[in-house]
Amino acid sequence: MVENLYVMAGTPQDGGNPFLSFLPLILIVAIMYFLILRPQSKKQKERQRMIEALQKGDKVVTAGGIHGKIVGFKNDNKVVILKVDDNVKLELDRTSISGAISKPEKK
Repeated sequence: MVENLYVMAGTPQDGGNPFLSFLPLILIVAIMYFLILRPQSKKQKERQRMIEALQKGDKVVTAGGIHGKIVGFKNDNKVVILKVDDNVKLELDRTSISGAISKPEKK
């Protein structure tokens, strides 16, 4: 009789809903998607649109912190020619542009 008590105490009860056992894992994955992955993909799409919309005359900042004005493009618009100062022009990959500086409004 004592042996039966030990056996009965060690066996889990079958008949529980298997969905409920996976519910915490599903919730963790959903929370990670909405808090981490979705905002990151939105930022990436926004940055891609900004890079594609670059035009001659836009003022930009590179990933290295260099401020300049776009004066042209090369290699099917893959390379940006950036004017940093008088007689100083840099050729940069288009993806190295980290942000565009808004143009001042004319009055």
